Amino acid sequence: MEIFEATEDNYGGVTVNMKKEEPMDSHKFHTMLVASISYWRQKGKKGVWIKLPIELAHLVEAAVKEGFWYHHAEAAYLMLVYWIPETPHTLPANASHRVGIGALVLNNNGQMLVVKEKSGKSTGIWKLPTGVVEEGEDICVAAIREVQEETGIETDFIEILTFRQSHKSFFGKSDLFFICMLKPLNFTIHKQNAEIAEAQWMAIEEYAAQPKLNQSELSKNIAKICLAKKDNEYTGFSALLTTTGLSAKKCYLYSNI
Repeated sequence: MEIFEATEDNYGGVTVNMKKEEPMDSHKFHTMLVASISYWRQKGKKGVWIKLPIELAHLVEAAVKEGFWYHHAEAAYLMLVYWIPETPHTLPANASHRVGIGALVLNNNGQMLVVKEKSGKSTGIWKLPTGVVEEGEDICVAAIREVQEETGIETDFIEILTFRQSHKSFFGKSDLFFICMLKPLNFTIHKQNAEIAEAQWMAIEEYAAQPKLNQSELSKNIAKICLAKKDNEYTGFSALLTTTGLSAKKCYLYSNI
């Protein structure tokens, strides 16, 4: 009986990468899936992962009927998973957090870079440039990119000042938000027209005094940190480029040592 080609992982499981270049009808897929699960069960395998490209979405129903469930999805594929042993599964959950940044950028006069957004919950208030960290992007790089995109100001990363964690946010996921301090390399603002209504340099004291901002305990605390940093009464976490232990991948360690 024909079975799927699979890659073994380090946890007693296997992964099947379905290829969009190899069309398959539901009947053949189901037949091979049943035979493959039987084979993997005999081999003592545990988790079964099927990466299904969007071009083969018609195969989802057959997999679900065999006990597979959705693990996560991206723009071009769906990851399905199945647990063979008759015990509670120990498979890792999907990514639980989204990561965002806000940027404190101070000019030579001690003024901070602020924007007003055209839409969202923060319309009508001056706020820090903010954005979401992209997949594979470092926090320090994301902060520089977002400031440039929203205001045209080029910057160097200085440090992470603080961060907050919240829950039940974007599509029910938790959220990490890092406030970063950046040093401006130019001072003439060229705002992004699509999302930004206004952008300017503003005294931190004026920013912190906004009535709408002070309705939020979180925003008030962030403003206090910004004021303390301006007065050199606060130290954040600078970025140290290093490598991971086993794979030796480059990464950043944020520390105030």
